[in-house]
Amino acid sequence: MSLSISLITIDTADPQKLADFWTKALGTEVAHDWGEYLVLAPTSEGGPQLGLQRVPDPTPGKNRVHFDTHVADRVAEVARLVGLGATEVAEHTVPGLTWTVLADPEGNQFCVGQLG
Repeated sequence: MSLSISLITIDTADPQKLADFWTKALGTEVAHDWGEYLVLAPTSEGGPQLGLQRVPDPTPGKNRVHFDTHVADRVAEVARLVGLGATEVAEHTVPGLTWTVLADPEGNQFCVGQLG
């Protein structure tokens, strides 16, 4: 038996509002909406889904779990995401990889990386 990640969930005060950002950012749609909890369709066959869960008091400060994305043109993608409402937090480079840390409209951090 092997374990695989099928869903990553973000705690939020307003799942529908945050879904507006993430569906546009990921180019996907809401697959299930149960009011307090929604799930976005995966962006690739077999890829994980993103869940958005209403909680009364989202965790303050930096989220302890985040996800990384990889794109061919990081600068253009960061600009697009900022235009949708993300905030640029930091940029890092190691040999062979540069990534930008962004925060979605509720402050949940995620990374956009580019190899090379």
